[in-house]
Amino acid sequence: MTQRCGWAGPEQIYLDYHDTDWGVPEYDSRALWEKLVLDGFQAGLSWITILKKRENFRAAFEGFDPNVIAEWGAPEVDRLLSNPGIIRHRGKIEATITNARAWQKIEADGGFDQFLWDYVGGKPLQNAWTSLDQVPAQTPLSAMVSKDLKKSGFRFCGPTIVYAFMQATGLINDHLVGCPRHDQVKALVR
Repeated sequence: MTQRCGWAGPEQIYLDYHDTDWGVPEYDSRALWEKLVLDGFQAGLSWITILKKRENFRAAFEGFDPNVIAEWGAPEVDRLLSNPGIIRHRGKIEATITNARAWQKIEADGGFDQFLWDYVGGKPLQNAWTSLDQVPAQTPLSAMVSKDLKKSGFRFCGPTIVYAFMQATGLINDHLVGCPRHDQVKALVR
């Protein structure tokens, strides 16, 4: 792959993420929740920081099982605050527990996956950006999803975080049209 999206690289972990994960439509409720949580942890940091710590996060948060995390309280927050393998931010850790509880409610009311995919009519939005400067940081759609997530009890899910999340999980295909992944990801539509 020679003409990847300009944000990818130069580290191999970043290139691999771009080439295999970013933009691939995700339909699993738990996996969608995990990625939203990680995007929340990324706020104020670079995504490479999260990528390098992703496996540590998965271990610390017990595989991102929202049903387990929803039962956590102060002891688990304290344990996580002492874990150098993750981002040790009390607000983001506490928000993860809150978000697990919010996820449970949405999951019981038709599914978190359905909740999210309904915003795009069940199919990824296909953008046709030719340069990175065309790609927005947020959109009216991401603002609407953010507002509805917050109304449902989620935290650390502003419009910019939600837009990045929608890109990462394939709700929106924002690979540049000159990137070989654009058409590959487009072909993954259910």
